[in-house]
Amino acid sequence: MPEQDRWQLELSEYIRQGEPERAEKSAAWQTAIGLQAVDGLKTSTYLLETAKAHIEGEIDIAGAQQRIQSYYKEQANRKAVEDGTMEADVVSAHITELLGEKTFQFSPAELQSIHRRLFTGVFDHAGQFRTYNITKNEWVLGGDTVVYSSWESIRDTLDYDFSQEKQFSYDALSVPESIKHMAKFASGIWQIHPFCEGNTRATAVFIVKYLKTFGFAVNNDVFAANSWYFRNALVRANYNNLQKGIHATSEYLEMFFENLLLGAQHELKNRYLHVEYKSEAQVQSANAEISKCQNGTLDCTLEEMAMLQAVKANPTITQKELAVAVGKSERTIKRRMTDLQEKGYLCRANGKRSGHWEVLVDLS
Repeated sequence: MPEQDRWQLELSEYIRQGEPERAEKSAAWQTAIGLQAVDGLKTSTYLLETAKAHIEGEIDIAGAQQRIQSYYKEQANRKAVEDGTMEADVVSAHITELLGEKTFQFSPAELQSIHRRLFTGVFDHAGQFRTYNITKNEWVLGGDTVVYSSWESIRDTLDYDFSQEKQFSYDALSVPESIKHMAKFASGIWQIHPFCEGNTRATAVFIVKYLKTFGFAVNNDVFAANSWYFRNALVRANYNNLQKGIHATSEYLEMFFENLLLGAQHELKNRYLHVEYKSEAQVQSANAEISKCQNGTLDCTLEEMAMLQAVKANPTITQKELAVAVGKSERTIKRRMTDLQEKGYLCRANGKRSGHWEVLVDLS
């Protein structure tokens, strides 16, 4: 059995068993391990055993990190350092810790802090902005590179992008419009590439935590299984070559986010993103997939979609519990619930006291 299939199979078992705390820890580990693929890295068997010990409550996350550090200190395994296994193990544990925390601040300083915490003990420059310009030969671009921000403008560009996003309101947007905007924001901060290395993993963790502030239970399986696609989609969202008729497009990133947030089933194949992939059948298939996302036809905001998903998961949920689940005030929840009922998306069955909620639209 391939190593990737093994860790996914073993960690997914904790989710299938249904114990909430174990399921949450397992989902975080799957995302953390899967994200190492963006840089072609693979974790060790020892990391998997450590993750299972953490999930089962034998050790806390600090204990898991200490185990990994001690393991490599004792092993003095030069090959593990050279092939990136040690980096993958250490960073996976750090990502798991961050995803398990309920804190978040929307700011460039948060992104910088995430990078520092992910790569402390791995890179000497963890959390530091680069001081030189970069290019990266990309497979998906046939060896060409995205044009990244000048190192001299990193801080100003980040401040501008974050300021624009902070002032932006998702309230009046439909779910497809919100996802399109979120994809552009994510690709924008990634294009700045503020750090020497580890930009995609830091961006991914930041975006997951940001999305959770909208009340979404992010589908960690999508990152676990498609992290390289995520990176390639970011590349295609920032690449133009007018001589070859290639234009930057966020459509691939939008498909990724629809799978991540809405449970859509777009086929996320890396070869479809390659600039030389010319299959007309694929173009038609991609267009068909976009039209199949039934959530795209719903007239509701990201917050309302998160509420519908929470209610579908727990039809007897109270408005107070729903407010906690999606991170909004009870007053906001009451107003949104009324709006959803008026739209015909939600109804109350069998009365207020002993009844339950029914979601009247297909969220799959």
